[in-house]
Amino acid sequence: MASIATAASFKFNARLAAAALCTGLLAACVTGPSGTTETARAVPAALKPADGERAAFTWHAVGSQIYECRASDKGGWAWVFIAPEADLFNQNDEKVGSHGAGPSWNALDGSKTVGAVKARADGERPADIPLLLLSAKSAGSPGKMAAVTSVQRLNTEGGNAPAKGCATQADTGKRVKEGYTADYVFFAKNT
Repeated sequence: MASIATAASFKFNARLAAAALCTGLLAACVTGPSGTTETARAVPAALKPADGERAAFTWHAVGSQIYECRASDKGGWAWVFIAPEADLFNQNDEKVGSHGAGPSWNALDGSKTVGAVKARADGERPADIPLLLLSAKSAGSPGKMAAVTSVQRLNTEGGNAPAKGCATQADTGKRVKEGYTADYVFFAKNT
């Protein structure tokens, strides 16, 4: 009787192992570097770069959006966006730069570009920061960022200000970091 139970248990465990292996293989097929899902979402028309520009490279950001609780012009208190703080990764999951206030993108080679928002569209979910199109100009040494003329922020996940925690004068000055990920597509002029 014990051998029948052991054989049944072995078959059950073998089925579980096979199911887990298949699930893992399927997950590997639909994710890319940093676990990002490789599903192409349509880019809203408002976020299309100029006709004379081409996508030069894409970097994935992992970091935080920083907010501070301040008195609102409309009365009460509200979270106010301060700056992003993120690491940037290439398609091989190698750290290649950082993203910070300005907004700015800094490559490890010393080059830097600074952006200004031109257009925005809602993220996929309410918790997701908006998708953006930004004009860009070089603000650093020659290198990877020197030729960048526009930047798209796409595939955002998370990062919006929290719904709570900024409601009284005692909250004034409190800062929070909301985790987010996004893909930044850097454009350069066609040559």
